[in-house]
Amino acid sequence: MPSTEATLRLTIAALMHLTGERQADLAEGLGLGQTQISRKQSGTAAWSLTDVDKLSAHYGIPVIDLLAGVDRAAHCLPARRRAPMPGAAQLTITP
Repeated sequence: MPSTEATLRLTIAALMHLTGERQADLAEGLGLGQTQISRKQSGTAAWSLTDVDKLSAHYGIPVIDLLAGVDRAAHCLPARRRAPMPGAAQLTITP
């Protein structure tokens, strides 16, 4: 079983993918520098409890669901925060 820290890093990576965010976008949303995000995501620096609170507010996911892992956090991510699927608006179904 991965550590809580490793699970959080995986969860954040998944949420960044689902929202279409880059590290610079997340850094701006959390009031941190992109280098800080990079270090936290690579495991050379730790995410603090304050960071977790900021991540929760940023993504609109309760802390407990954020810490529960990728599946739970992705399920709780509000639809308004999700990036549009590439090509989804172009899908046409004809009878």
